[in-house]
Amino acid sequence: MVIKILRRACRPPVTLALFGLGVAAAAQGDESIYFSEFPIVASVSRLPQKLADAPTAVTVIDREMIKASGVRDLNDIFRLVPGFQTYPNTTEAARATYHGMGDGDYSSRVQVLIDGRSLYSPLFGGGVNWATLPVALEDIERIEVVRGTNAVSYGSNAFLGVINIITVDPALVRGVTVSTNYGNQNVRDYVLRTGGKIGTVGDFRFTYKQQNDNGLTDRADWVDSYNNRLLDFRSDFALGERDSLQFSLGEVQGITQNGRSSDVVPLGKTLIYGNPIRPMRQTDTYVQLLWRRVLSADSDFQFRYSHVQDKSNDAFTVPIPGYPFYVNQSGDEGVRDEVEWQHSLAAGRALRVVWGASWRDDATRSEWMLAGQGTVHRETGRLFGNAEWKPSPWFTGNLGLAGEQDSLAGFHALPRISGNFHLNRQNTIRLGYSRAYHAGSTIDYRGDWWQVPQSLGSLLQPILKKDIAVYKFAADPNLQSEQLDTFELGYLGDWRDWRSSLDVRLFSESIHHRLFRLDLNDDPKVPASTIPIQNVHIVGLEYQFKWQPLETTRLVFNQTFSRISSDYLTPALAGMANAQPIADFTNYSMPRSSTSLLLMQKLPLGMDFSLAGYWQDKMKWSSQSWSAKYHRFDARLAYPFRIGNLGGEVALTVQSLNGKHGEYKTAEFSTNGKPDDRVIERRQWISLRFDY
Repeated sequence: MVIKILRRACRPPVTLALFGLGVAAAAQGDESIYFSEFPIVASVSRLPQKLADAPTAVTVIDREMIKASGVRDLNDIFRLVPGFQTYPNTTEAARATYHGMGDGDYSSRVQVLIDGRSLYSPLFGGGVNWATLPVALEDIERIEVVRGTNAVSYGSNAFLGVINIITVDPALVRGVTVSTNYGNQNVRDYVLRTGGKIGTVGDFRFTYKQQNDNGLTDRADWVDSYNNRLLDFRSDFALGERDSLQFSLGEVQGITQNGRSSDVVPLGKTLIYGNPIRPMRQTDTYVQLLWRRVLSADSDFQFRYSHVQDKSNDAFTVPIPGYPFYVNQSGDEGVRDEVEWQHSLAAGRALRVVWGASWRDDATRSEWMLAGQGTVHRETGRLFGNAEWKPSPWFTGNLGLAGEQDSLAGFHALPRISGNFHLNRQNTIRLGYSRAYHAGSTIDYRGDWWQVPQSLGSLLQPILKKDIAVYKFAADPNLQSEQLDTFELGYLGDWRDWRSSLDVRLFSESIHHRLFRLDLNDDPKVPASTIPIQNVHIVGLEYQFKWQPLETTRLVFNQTFSRISSDYLTPALAGMANAQPIADFTNYSMPRSSTSLLLMQKLPLGMDFSLAGYWQDKMKWSSQSWSAKYHRFDARLAYPFRIGNLGGEVALTVQSLNGKHGEYKTAEFSTNGKPDDRVIERRQWISLRFDY
């Protein structure tokens, strides 16, 4: 049955692949595209390991793949990772999820790191705000995506997976690079990057980037625009033969549009806009220090401190005559301070160990959602350890254990065990089990807010002829955490003679006490709250195939097949009026099947061509809407050039080459008779880069 499904799903990509090989046979070029055997990764156990030794599946995205994919927004690159789903920045920040469970405005079950620094914010629901991601695509060396829980290494936010973004070493950046993108939908991007020496012991890299677009057609009563400004600086110093110091800081500002032009309240003959179109301003500022010391040939120590501050603001005034009131539901601030140290060592010829500890303080201030509470602090301490044991050439064992104490969620133990059986140098079988926990956000434990202040609602009730003092949300300070038990069977084939590799993962993931924000009562004075509502079971198969059939051709092909089922925890929950839409949301929060393909081809005259294809079954991003089944193709054609000491590249990129389609919120509702869809239309732009 599985083979039949694979055959059906493979038909469109295989046709494209054969076309690509035909192009390759006709191409003339002597510059080979880099294709390596399974690389060394460090994101799973915090120990540098071959993929064949790692305790779970990892997808590595290198700089060539990022460039060839033609993405402008980083979250788009995860379409090339099995099991991931994403959609663009629009009136809502983009989201990137692994194996569904994408409720809330910001995905909170996949950990995202940049050079070891977590991007999780106490401000954005304990999730990641992709609209203010503080890294430029041009500064990324590689991305390691851990497909599967990794809470033992990175804590409860790594519930379903980890995205580890590793930036370019400043020592590799010299001179000045200027680039721009110019295209339809008001695509206007500008990048300035420079790097050089700091005395005799240091190197630096500085990047300024600006992004602009007016992406989606205005389908109803909203406006789509995205504006982003980034400043990023990193410097590395060699303090001696044993010590090195990395210092980085930056700030990114993102502006999107909030509001609905149709959201009005009648006041006599006047319409009062209660949710006007307005800019949503968001800022992320960070600083990080990372010190490394080599203790011996088999041992090293590192210490890291990071400080991150997130702010958001979308203030407006509701101009009710005589009773104007100020609204800023997003006028919040989140601050995270984190200290971490780790020690790795070889404890004999067959055993390697890494262990360490971390402490962080998450401070959240919100006049709306934490009214009267001032700044709410949440402290988390972790002690973690991973061991790799290789007693013989045919076996690698991995054992990990972490303990996490959360001042709001309590204590959790996070274990993992796996065994990798190397049948020979080309073929490995992996078996593994792990347990993880995922706690609610600070708002889930401490939040308390009304639609408008109660006193104001009482004043306005006789004027508006309606009670607008609705009790929106009340937290549960005793909220329990989600629990995830994962069993996986993996296969890795590394066929160097054929210049190809295959990574297969069969998984069974059971989530107990899945958390969901829910309103169980129609009474406006009874608030919603976050509660455990379901047990969820996710099963499936995903694989990634890489092949370099010719020196000038590189192919990456991925597929995922899955099924999600869920059961309500109590008969009362199963009997809710909206029980079926929520169950559908859970069960279809991940498409039943998805496929992606990336073809990279060298052409005559030194030109580069790439084609990316995506096929995705229908799914749900919310309980109130469906995202329809779609397929999409992106293409890029580039010509690198050099004139004397001046180098550069000119390129044409086209996204949605095959025409418009819906990726997010193909709604079952309409506003003012117009469909409330997010429709992605064809976007193309010219890129020009100069290297001095």
